[in-house]
Amino acid sequence: MNKTLKLRQMLKGDGIIVLPGIYDCLSAKIAKQAGFEAVFTSGFGISAVKLGMPDYGLITASEMMESLENIAKSVNIPVVADMDTGYGNPLNVTRTVAQAVKAGVAGVILEDQQWPKKCGHMEGKRVIPAADHVQKIKAAREAGGSDLLIIARTDSRAELGLDEAIKRGHEYKAAGADVIFIEAPQSLEELGQIVNSFPDVPLVANMVEGGKTPIMTADKLGDLGFKIVVYPVSGLFAAASSVMTCFKYLKENKTTQGYKNDFSFSDFEKLIDLPKYKEIESKFSS
Repeated sequence: MNKTLKLRQMLKGDGIIVLPGIYDCLSAKIAKQAGFEAVFTSGFGISAVKLGMPDYGLITASEMMESLENIAKSVNIPVVADMDTGYGNPLNVTRTVAQAVKAGVAGVILEDQQWPKKCGHMEGKRVIPAADHVQKIKAAREAGGSDLLIIARTDSRAELGLDEAIKRGHEYKAAGADVIFIEAPQSLEELGQIVNSFPDVPLVANMVEGGKTPIMTADKLGDLGFKIVVYPVSGLFAAASSVMTCFKYLKENKTTQGYKNDFSFSDFEKLIDLPKYKEIESKFSS
């Protein structure tokens, strides 16, 4: 099945959709092997892994697109792409979304921050006028076609308050967004207010460990009324912690003998599809 149609089928299904945040081809393959049916690219993670820099508006559209294209090709499950602000005005959004569709992305997230943007759980964010983001969403819909899943994100809760964020959510839905994502609500009460304000609209909850929104289980968020929950930094933090532990052990002991590693060489070969390439090599060898 087409990845975009698969994602829409998931949206229509029962239960909440859990999307792990991935940041490169390897993490995408790990998510697939762990059993996830779709993934979401974390701009925070891609900025960190590709550039070694914070999610602070430093990554360029071309750098992001290179990562998205590689990730989308590496797995046969739907990829929802964090497209930041679309990297400019509606004209830029048109090109960015068209490139994302060509790369094989099944859905995009577009936020209403001013550029340079920041991680949604950092301080000092500023948003553009709602009318400007409405035009970006319309441009994205025209460029992406009717099948592309468009998730409209507003970061206005921090600067302008929750009422304005909810108002913007309705405007963005009317402009053509399929799903609404109100970033960084700060309490269970605010999460409930968001759900009550959008009784018939699919909603995203963002679980950032150490962020502004209280961490809850996906089932609890589903019971509240959210349809999608994303975990943008969970895998990234786990990977950083594991590598740090390994390298500290190596520095201290000058060997990895005795270090417990759950992945074997053969396990990793399977993860990166080496058997498939060995088969191709054997098939066409003289």
